[in-house]
Amino acid sequence: MDTRRLLRTGGIAFAAAALLLSGCSDSGGPDRENRPDASSSAPLSDNRVTGAARALEPLPREIPAGLRPYYEQKPDWKECGVAGFQCAELRVPLDYDKPEGTEELKLAVTRKKATGPGRRLGTLHVNPGGPGGSAVDYVQNAAGVGYPAPVRARYDIVGMDPRGVAGSEPIECLTDDEMDSYVQTDVTPDDRGEVEELVGAFEEFAKGCEKREGGLLGHVSTIEAARDLDILREVLGDDKLTYVGASYGTFLGATYAGLFPHRVGRLVLDGAMDPSLGSRQLNLDQTAGFQTAFRAFLEDCVRRDDCPLGSGSTEEAAGRLDDLLKELDARPIGTGTSRKLTESLATTGVLNAMYTEYYWPRLRSALTAARDGDGAELLTMADEYYDRAADGSYGNIMYANPAVNCLDLPAPFKGPDEAEKAVADFRRASSVFGRNFAWTALNCTYWQHPPTGEPRRIEAKGAAPILVIGTTRDPATPYKWAEGLAEQLSSGTLLTYDGDGHTAYVRGSDCVDSAVNDYLLRGKVPEDGTRCS
Repeated sequence: MDTRRLLRTGGIAFAAAALLLSGCSDSGGPDRENRPDASSSAPLSDNRVTGAARALEPLPREIPAGLRPYYEQKPDWKECGVAGFQCAELRVPLDYDKPEGTEELKLAVTRKKATGPGRRLGTLHVNPGGPGGSAVDYVQNAAGVGYPAPVRARYDIVGMDPRGVAGSEPIECLTDDEMDSYVQTDVTPDDRGEVEELVGAFEEFAKGCEKREGGLLGHVSTIEAARDLDILREVLGDDKLTYVGASYGTFLGATYAGLFPHRVGRLVLDGAMDPSLGSRQLNLDQTAGFQTAFRAFLEDCVRRDDCPLGSGSTEEAAGRLDDLLKELDARPIGTGTSRKLTESLATTGVLNAMYTEYYWPRLRSALTAARDGDGAELLTMADEYYDRAADGSYGNIMYANPAVNCLDLPAPFKGPDEAEKAVADFRRASSVFGRNFAWTALNCTYWQHPPTGEPRRIEAKGAAPILVIGTTRDPATPYKWAEGLAEQLSSGTLLTYDGDGHTAYVRGSDCVDSAVNDYLLRGKVPEDGTRCS
């Protein structure tokens, strides 16, 4: 029930909970976009036409007088979390157009100082995607302890939760019980009544967000998050930004480069998004991306003795999953709890497993159990996607995700009739997931705040070399998005990982890791077009 599938990193960051995306990344990462002073411009009339996207213009080099107090603040670092980590708050203006007369936001920041040996190279900022993924959690549970030792030795590893996310004025929209009902809504409506029910769920979700977070919802754009990142860069004493962004985090990093090309240091954009695309095309591309990943899963599955979808062709196996989902639509099955496994929850559980091939054995087991009438495993996988804890509480990501997406780009459809007409296109992209993706793209149609962003090419003219990474069978950020971003960036270099799963760095490829480490530690950019497997 999100705008796009969560754009979250599939790497070490959330190995235990396997955060997804709308794409998240998202966010995106890959994912959406707002523009600051440029954000007041009218959206493109057809956000499906990527060639029409205008270039994102950089901001002036001089820091405006009204922003100087923010750039000159001194963070109060305190020990936090596990040993070796520090936390602080960063003050930023709610509204960059009125920094002197606006409310302030306090953003959560954490760091793990460089461990040595070797000369400290500065700060390495990281963002795991979403939009809505917590960079603080990512640093404390993954990057700060799991990034390659030579990188941690030379850099302070820093993560800041973007505005509206986790520890940074987190957006809330529904109660936990209301969220349970929301995620069970049928997103493949079969008649007018089910369409009205779906529209009603989107309307209630949007109203819930507006009721609780009205003032903040107009100021959680990627443009504003990039400007917050520049304040943090200055506060930490770095002349240039060094950054690793995954999934939607690539959109945030690319937006930063477009706004501040003269302050770009070493940027790694892993699982890249294409900022020149409108929301309809992004959703279509992601539908095809999940189909590509699902086909890879099926090719692996049908060769195994324990494949619950049979041992025939991948088309036959896909048909069997489609049949299972139709059965669940008619008759949800038990899970050993008060909650039933519905078609929508089962589909989410399957999509969860597409983010990393390490989940494929788990998906085979879950599908086998569901075929036999037990939906517990698939429900658990869906709960992980939605960041639902065992006690029934939900995290913030499923609220922050549409809040950013719906502000960054105009909605793909004006109403249910347009979504219904688009189903055929989406089903051509994926016979299994197409209807789901087409109808869930209606979410932003009912958002209470008009979008402030539009598709933009990001060229970042004059920026230092930027490393863009694409994975050939990435479900959430299709490979062609990385090609598109690398082509747009005036200093972009494309590194390709020929493999499965979402993102590539620190996911088991020595080739990818060596290339990224050489770039971060020595500034050595791999040859454009380098391929790893």
